[in-house]
Amino acid sequence: MTVKTLKIFARSLRLAPLLLVATIASAQTQLGFGAAGDTSAPIEVNSDQLSVDQADGSAVFDGNVRIAQNEMRLSATQVKVHYDEAGEQISRLEATGQVLLVSGEDTAEAEAADYDVVSGTIMMRGNVMLLRGPAVVTSDRMQVDLTSGTARLDGNVRTVLQQGKD
Repeated sequence: MTVKTLKIFARSLRLAPLLLVATIASAQTQLGFGAAGDTSAPIEVNSDQLSVDQADGSAVFDGNVRIAQNEMRLSATQVKVHYDEAGEQISRLEATGQVLLVSGEDTAEAEAADYDVVSGTIMMRGNVMLLRGPAVVTSDRMQVDLTSGTARLDGNVRTVLQQGKD
């Protein structure tokens, strides 16, 4: 073997674990997301319009919707608020259109998201893109656990692993 062939072989061996990780990631991956927070904290909503339906106990915020709770920020074109059976507490937020979720240093975007306030989880779906520092991960779905500060990405997970220079 030539020195050049040996270098290529050695470089291939170093990349093998990274290729394995990328292959595994195509099915599902779990990682940290944002800062853990108190999901019982007040939720502040700002929007251009608000419509309330007393019959089904829902409210719809339209246009430039911005939601804040602790360190978590969520924005979307429209957010429908669902209340518990007693109509006293928010049970779920349903966001659609250009959904952006920011928590700590992490940012994710998707076509839609459902925030289950009771369980403290957010399910994002549709062209999900997660930005964590220099890393970019895309998938079909991402579930964020706001209590633990973790995220799980499922379906067509793709990531680019940054390499150091030789």
